[in-house]
Amino acid sequence: MSILVVRHGQTAWSLSGQHTGTTDVPLTAEGEDRARALAPVFAGRDVAAVLVSPRQRARRTAELAGLRDPRTDEDLVEWDYGGYEGRTTAEISAELGRPWSVWHDGVVPGATPGETVHQVAQRARLVLGRAQDLVTGSGRDADVVLVAHGHFLRVLLASWLGLSPTAGALFALEAGTWGELGHEHGRPVLVRWSVPAAG
Repeated sequence: MSILVVRHGQTAWSLSGQHTGTTDVPLTAEGEDRARALAPVFAGRDVAAVLVSPRQRARRTAELAGLRDPRTDEDLVEWDYGGYEGRTTAEISAELGRPWSVWHDGVVPGATPGETVHQVAQRARLVLGRAQDLVTGSGRDADVVLVAHGHFLRVLLASWLGLSPTAGALFALEAGTWGELGHEHGRPVLVRWSVPAAG
């Protein structure tokens, strides 16, 4: 069993570096092209289930990548950035007068309360548990595909590896790329990460 993760394709906000948690922005034309290019990655795989974030950028990516019968999973939404929604790291750092990191400084309340990295990790662990249950329930050694968002998937990877959720800071994940979480000698490992469609 492998868990295949897909970060949605490019959006205007991912291109500009704006934090996109609760805002439901569409893919750009480039984002749609990259999503379509992912289809061969999954074409030869035995996929037991596809779980997708309810945000349109993730749902559209799954559709264009040819992933069939996706199930919406509310726990796959992106980190809720609270008062930092729609803002860039550079803007936040300038306002604070020092370098800011979502991984170590967290967010402030805004239109929503926002989430801590540990709250995001709690959701990620729930998703991982569901993914493993789906494979067990399928009765075969199949894969589960998760289509979601950059920061969330980085936290999910850290959780898979048994690391602190803040270790997600070390695993950059480009828009429109995929990765694979698997096992080696019975232990969770990272097989590949941030692979472009052509990779």
